[in-house]
Amino acid sequence: MAEKEGAIVKKGHEEGFKMMISLLEEFEFPLGIFPVADVIEVGFVKNTGYMWIKQAKKVEHKFKMFHTPASYDTEISGYIEKRRIKKVKGMKAKGPIVSPPVNEMIVDDPPNGNIQFKGLAGISRTLPLEFFAAGQ
Repeated sequence: MAEKEGAIVKKGHEEGFKMMISLLEEFEFPLGIFPVADVIEVGFVKNTGYMWIKQAKKVEHKFKMFHTPASYDTEISGYIEKRRIKKVKGMKAKGPIVSPPVNEMIVDDPPNGNIQFKGLAGISRTLPLEFFAAGQ
């Protein structure tokens, strides 16, 4: 794929997970935003900000402080920049009737402790960053 050209790629759970955490720290995202399991590969294209995370199987996760489950496909991707990930693919917020895909995540700037999730259909939700801390 053209969007992956020139990427730094780490394979295997340990190396891939380290790279994912490093990217989240660098771009000021909560470390628990992607509760992945059995990482196969993580890649990042510095010139464009394109990143992806491949894992062995889809993950359904219920955050401890937020009772709505989220779904993470075998590949999660998007364009990351400081406090923003655009064109997110592979992540859905579960709801009682619909499961809208998340299209964009924005950490408030200046930081006030919130993160906003936007969907393609104009659905938006703002939540405290602490909900997505590592281990949640």
